[in-house]
Amino acid sequence: MRAFVLTGPRECGVQDIDPPIAVPGGVIIDVHRAGVCGTDIEFYIGQMPYLHEGHAQYPMRLGHEWMGTVSAVGDGVEPSWLNRRVTGDTMLGCGTCRRCLRNNQHVCDFRFEVGIRGGFPGALAEQLAMPVTALHALPDSVDDALGALVEPGGNALRSVWGAQLSIDDRALVLGPGTIGLLVAMFAKAAGAEVHLMGRSPRSLEFARTLGFDGVWTEEDLPNLPWDAVIDATNSPTEPARALELVEPAGRIVYVGLAGSPSLIDTRKMALKDVTAVGILSASPGLVGTIDVYASGAFDPHQLVAATVGLDGISDILSGVRPEGAGMGPKMHIDPRI
Repeated sequence: MRAFVLTGPRECGVQDIDPPIAVPGGVIIDVHRAGVCGTDIEFYIGQMPYLHEGHAQYPMRLGHEWMGTVSAVGDGVEPSWLNRRVTGDTMLGCGTCRRCLRNNQHVCDFRFEVGIRGGFPGALAEQLAMPVTALHALPDSVDDALGALVEPGGNALRSVWGAQLSIDDRALVLGPGTIGLLVAMFAKAAGAEVHLMGRSPRSLEFARTLGFDGVWTEEDLPNLPWDAVIDATNSPTEPARALELVEPAGRIVYVGLAGSPSLIDTRKMALKDVTAVGILSASPGLVGTIDVYASGAFDPHQLVAATVGLDGISDILSGVRPEGAGMGPKMHIDPRI
């Protein structure tokens, strides 16, 4: 099969490799759609911390936002999975440790992360092998594009859960990228007043087309009481900024990760009686995301700027937008193109 392989920083290409085989308890998926994520870009430029911590190494096959159709099943897997449209969990725990037994496999010390950690091959390929226990079936109302947005959507939905927003609460989302915009969409669907703050003129212009209550730069952000602030940036300074902005007794959610440590003043956190929540992975939010997408509560299709084949991945990772791409932040790959 054809697969995109990253062999070193800025060294990559499509290779012909042996296709996966369905092992007991596992399935093979024909990939129909996969997203390119900021994490993939960090691996491409060689700055992803996992590379320096021993959790990942080159060569590697990226791709953790995906959907496809089950084309083969291994021993012990119900044949009813065949031909089903599915997406799957990125975090694959060991299944036996204390955290896994408490349904916290996404923070298992021994976990694999699809396309990210432990050498588990990702979905930027024609086929993907997965354990059946990690699969989630997609209803017909969740099309291919939405199916590949379930993983980032799960992170966003968990962020909104962490913010504990009530109707008419005012939320500020820092960073109008894919996760930030999905956070804003879920928060708006929950009845909150939603504002975004960012820096890139293009991303701010696009966010303004989506009908939120306000889209701002740091310079023109109004002095309003923010009941919750969700940091979906990769800036090391924004976690402290979130603490500055949030109302006393409010909530901060940290879903973005910077490439260097972020410092906050815990005295300020205590004196403001603020609750801070960290979000790692979509795992507990995947089912909820599928349900919300299926309900039609909002339409995230416009976040996807373009869909290209495997041969277009290198350009996307290097920052080149495909010809004719829309304004959205997300790029999708269809290995069948």
